Amino acid sequence: MRGDISSVPEGERFDLARARPGTPAIMAVINRTTDSFYESAATLEEAITAVEAAASAGAQIVDIGGVRAGRGREISVAEEIDRVCPTVEAVARSHPHVLISVDTWRHEVAEAACRAGAGLLNDTWAGIDPKLAEVAARHDAGIVCSHTGGLDPRTDAHRNRYGLQAGDVVDSTLAGVIDLAEAARAAGVREDRIIIDPTPDFGKNTYHSLRLLRELDRFAATGYPVLLAISRKDFVGEAIGEVAPSDRLYGTIAATALAIEKGAAMIRTHDVKATADAIDVTVAITGEAAPRHTVRGLR
Repeated sequence: MRGDISSVPEGERFDLARARPGTPAIMAVINRTTDSFYESAATLEEAITAVEAAASAGAQIVDIGGVRAGRGREISVAEEIDRVCPTVEAVARSHPHVLISVDTWRHEVAEAACRAGAGLLNDTWAGIDPKLAEVAARHDAGIVCSHTGGLDPRTDAHRNRYGLQAGDVVDSTLAGVIDLAEAARAAGVREDRIIIDPTPDFGKNTYHSLRLLRELDRFAATGYPVLLAISRKDFVGEAIGEVAPSDRLYGTIAATALAIEKGAAMIRTHDVKATADAIDVTVAITGEAAPRHTVRGLR
């Protein structure tokens, strides 16, 4: 059985090396925005409260973002730093065991965030700023290598390059994240600090995102830890019907369980407790971990 990662030894920050197939880590979404598609923590106080709740429910990583992924008003580098860095500093003081990730594509924000205490850079826009990897290397931080199908930041996947059906989306996505992983290594990022993310819904329609989930084991087979960021996303809602983000939890958990079985090493989620339960049941079924409490039929 692989080790339980629900707790971290006293005095230690969660290490990325502990996130792997069979023991997936939970990354909680903390949006320091006012216009995110599902939940926002618009003030520093709200963000700290959200981090406290996430850590108590089982998150080992918190992913703090200052700009929504979708379209919206322009957020300058300075404003993004002002949103993100005080939160990073506060979390580093209040929750030293939690690994702090920052969701940004800008190297200036990444630099400030690492100085404030971040240990992981979640580059959701596929290396559009190559200096981001240099920041990760300089601070010995981790980096997430994602795939957006060539989209510029904060643009939508309208009539993307893959056509209506899935086609070669898996091959293209796999090649894209591997190229970025190799670029990160060339920039000096340690191999054990590199994570790959197939990035469903970014530059992809629902058929593509479903196909990526179906073949997620191909990404796990690369040896790089796989981050799955599907929490309440559009493809989940469209698989069910015309369903808003507020009604996508059950669908998200179904997809999460499948992804865990296929080798996901990290789950990014808005719903930490539900995700923790899904992980516990899935790894108990697969035999990767023992059930946490077994007295039925033994008393």
